[in-house]
Amino acid sequence: MNNLHFKKGFGLVEVVIGSAVLSVALLGISGFFQTVLRASRVTESAVQGDYLLEEGMEVVKIFRDRSYTSNIKNMSTTTTYYFSWTGTNWATTTTKTIVDGKYERKLTFEDVRRDSITKDISTTGVYDPDVKLITVSVAWWTPVVGTTTRSIQTYIVNLFNS
Repeated sequence: MNNLHFKKGFGLVEVVIGSAVLSVALLGISGFFQTVLRASRVTESAVQGDYLLEEGMEVVKIFRDRSYTSNIKNMSTTTTYYFSWTGTNWATTTTKTIVDGKYERKLTFEDVRRDSITKDISTTGVYDPDVKLITVSVAWWTPVVGTTTRSIQTYIVNLFNS
């Protein structure tokens, strides 16, 4: 009879230890999935930010194609612009706009100068009215990373003499 009582107690210890091992394993898996989900949200924000940068550059090309003079050449180099969708066309505005309640996308213009001898772009030299340096920036905030800012630059040329 004593032997039977000992076996019943031993089975209970096995159940408790097995439950503890299973609980630790499930807790570890849960923590891993939370980390993966957090990384996934950060990556999703970065991909959306990159798409907004690309779209911003495409919009600048649309501005150039419509009229370089009125849409690019005459823009202030000391003003920060934002993109605005009117429902049928893209436009610029000086009013801060937030995309999807999260992303702030900016547009700036810089004059370009050329070396008078080599005609290469330089920091000093003769002003070239047919070329502007365009910068599109996107900034957003996430709880994991904080504020992230990405930007892209390109030169836009008065390709169609418009």
